[in-house]
Amino acid sequence: MPADSPAAPIEVTDELGRTIEVPQPVRRIVSLAPNLTETVYALDAGDRLVGDTNVDDFPAAAKTLPHVGAVLAPSLEKIVALHPDLVLATNDLNRRVTVEALARLGLAVYVTDPLSIEDVLNSTARIARLIGAGQRGDSAVAGMRARLDALAQRLAAAPPRRVLFVVWTDPLISVGKHTFLNDALVHAGAQSVVEIADGWPQISFEYVLKLQPEYLVFAGSLSEANAPPIEELSKLPGWRDLDAVRNGKIAIVSDAIDRPGPRMVDAVEELARLLHPEIFAPAAPAASKLIAPENHTEVCTACAR
Repeated sequence: MPADSPAAPIEVTDELGRTIEVPQPVRRIVSLAPNLTETVYALDAGDRLVGDTNVDDFPAAAKTLPHVGAVLAPSLEKIVALHPDLVLATNDLNRRVTVEALARLGLAVYVTDPLSIEDVLNSTARIARLIGAGQRGDSAVAGMRARLDALAQRLAAAPPRRVLFVVWTDPLISVGKHTFLNDALVHAGAQSVVEIADGWPQISFEYVLKLQPEYLVFAGSLSEANAPPIEELSKLPGWRDLDAVRNGKIAIVSDAIDRPGPRMVDAVEELARLLHPEIFAPAAPAASKLIAPENHTEVCTACAR
């Protein structure tokens, strides 16, 4: 056969247990979630991405791709018009009705469902093999795993910080135990005070006040989009009664922690430095912030010590 002739499709099972047939080789990919777009770029296959959603913003090249619409309601017509060999979706953000509609239209849709850091690593490796980038995937996963192992050794003797991860402020939403974000907290040397098992629970201030977390943790993009300026928290009912606010124990970590992809490891390391500054060297990323306990102004981690 000529070198450019297509091979027979391969049959694979995605992370929801769906059996799909994927054309080979995979030359055209549409991503329906920012973390999946980042994963494809991390696998050095960004040149095969022909479309993504209108919120995909990393790396910068992702913003220049044709957009197929919102994560929750992408345009089926736009996706089909891009003639993808493979559509990547995630159970956490994309609706099952979208996946089923694309499948009925004859497209191969691989759905990920990461509920832990280990799941993120495994998803990365599976996608790599699926698109013919297995060697690059193995290398990327090995590098991430080595960094996580090194971090675990460094934090081994440190008691976990009791934290409240604030997903949303009004209403107040945090993370359940069986989520990739909760597992990210564990890897960063933290323990969520929220004991609710699944999903993204809405909680009351009475609940939080009773638990009194040591730290409040915000992801950068979410705090900018929905939380009031952090220095204003001390003036707001409920928030000002939290020991974490009064003591300036508020950490703002990169929004990469919200995306179950390769950059999540960067964010986990960043959060560990914020929560355990005594363990790490003075230098910290300039974008990482803690709140000074006396005047509630934003300062770098090194200055906050």
